[in-house]
Formats: sequence, structure tokens, C-alpha cells
Amino acid sequence: MTSRNIFHQPIIKRRRFRYDRKTTPDRHWLGGDPVVTSFFNSLSVVFPLGEAFFIECVRPWQHRAGKKLGADIAEFIRQESAHGREHLALNRGLVDGGYDMSALVAVVENVVDTMRGKNAAARITYTMCVEHLTAVMSSAILRDEALLARAEPEMRRIWSWHAVEEIEHKGVCFDTWMLATEDWSPLRRWLTRSITMALVTAGFVKNRFSGQINLLRQDGWSARRSLPAIIACAFGRRGLGRSAMKDWAAFFRPGFHPWQTDDRYLIPMGESAFADAATPTATPKRIVEPAPHPLQDARAA
Repeated sequence: MTSRNIFHQPIIKRRRFRYDRKTTPDRHWLGGDPVVTSFFNSLSVVFPLGEAFFIECVRPWQHRAGKKLGADIAEFIRQESAHGREHLALNRGLVDGGYDMSALVAVVENVVDTMRGKNAAARITYTMCVEHLTAVMSSAILRDEALLARAEPEMRRIWSWHAVEEIEHKGVCFDTWMLATEDWSPLRRWLTRSITMALVTAGFVKNRFSGQINLLRQDGWSARRSLPAIIACAFGRRGLGRSAMKDWAAFFRPGFHPWQTDDRYLIPMGESAFADAATPTATPKRIVEPAPHPLQDARAA
């Protein structure tokens, strides 16, 4: 963001990406490290059901959005559909490699079923918060260039592709949430998103840790052994959780907008890990604060 308080959203691109369905990843496909591999595997389980649910939550607001946001929502839906499809293929490869994912899938099903019982505003608030978590984790993944360089080639491709697109569309759900809450006061918006983010983060950490413990148990690790290793992996010196902490905490600022953190430079870095064509489908969005429309006035949050 410049001194004039201007920030930019990148072009959302269309990419043709397919995970190799014949791939069965090694048990510890990320540099032979079972702990960090278990994090990525646990996270991958979320995407087929989770991405489909996020699409459900965003789609009802598309008809109320203006031309630009409506186009962004359409591209968000397309990208999220592809993420769910390709991670389903990846997860089948993990099962073929010997992992039982049923307990992890059941946790995701329970979360999604619970959120489906909420009203539309609660669902889009939840989705917006999870998308922020996903975006800051994606940014942390791509910033640590050595991390995915240790991965098996096909795993590096899918995680780099997914991280790039999560960064690319990271403002869409926030802007949709601004539309959905346009009649709310700034204080109500800030309190709602802050409380929801705290709850969502607690659930995310709990479910990822329990998923990792489950997968490591299948590798012969006890919970007593795995939990300290998981915590160190997440929040140690090179941990993804530690790396993402600053960007995650920015969400709690009054006036926050995702593109106040400009991490566009990570997109070409991630794209270099896969060779698929990318074609622009939208024009760049420029958001200036203050702006006349509540969707673009980040300070209203």
C-alpha cells in the first residue's frame, strides 16, 4: 500500500490445471518430514467439501453485486470448484498410499453441516474468515521458497497452484461480506468479524492438530510424541503458523482490507512451479480509501 493509501488487486486468471491422477505420493512426500507432510495432508482433506460450501455461501450474493464484484465472484467460484476437484484427486492418492482419511473427512462434514444451519450473513462471515486464513497460509507457503522445493514434483505443482489462486482471489469474499453487511454499523462489522475470526482460528488449529495426530498415529507415532512436534512445526522458527501470524493479526484492525497486504509478488513465484497457461479474465481493480461505495470503503469494516 502506498503513502496515498492506495492498494491493488491482481487480475484473476484462468488456469488449466490437472493433478496427475496416476500419482500416489510417498508417505512423507515433503522432504521425508512426516510432521510437515501431515499438515498438508490434513489440510487437503478439507478442500473438496470446504470449497463447495464456500461457493454455496458466496453465490447468493452474486446477483446483488455490481459488474466488477459479480465477475470476481464468478471467477472465485470457478477457481474454488477446481481446487475442490483437484484436491479430491490428491486425497484419493493419499488413500491409495495407505492413509485412512475417514475420521478427518467426518470432522469436515460436521463443521459444514453445522454452518449450513446458520443464516446467510453468518455463513458469508464464516467463509470470509476462512478465506483470510487460507490466504495468509498460502502467502506463508510461497514466501518459504525452500519448503515446497523439498516436495515431490506433483505435490509441489498442486500446492503452488492452489496457493497462487488463494492469494489472487483473497479480496473477493471480503468484498462480498461488505455487500452482505452494508446496512451494519462499522462497530457491528468490526466486532462480528473479529469474534468470528477468533472462533474460526481456534477451530482451524484444533482440527489441523487433531488431523495431524491421527495421520501420524497411522505412521506409528503416539500423541505424546506427535503433539510437541506439531506445535514446533507450526510455531517454531520456520513454522508456517509463525510466518503467517502478522498477516493473520492484521485482520483485527479497524479498517482492514485483505489487499492492504500487498503480496502480489508471490504470484509469479508460485506460477513458476507449474507450466499451465494462464489467461486474464478480468481487469485489475484499484481501490482507493476513502471511496464512495461501501464495498470499497475498507474503513467501514
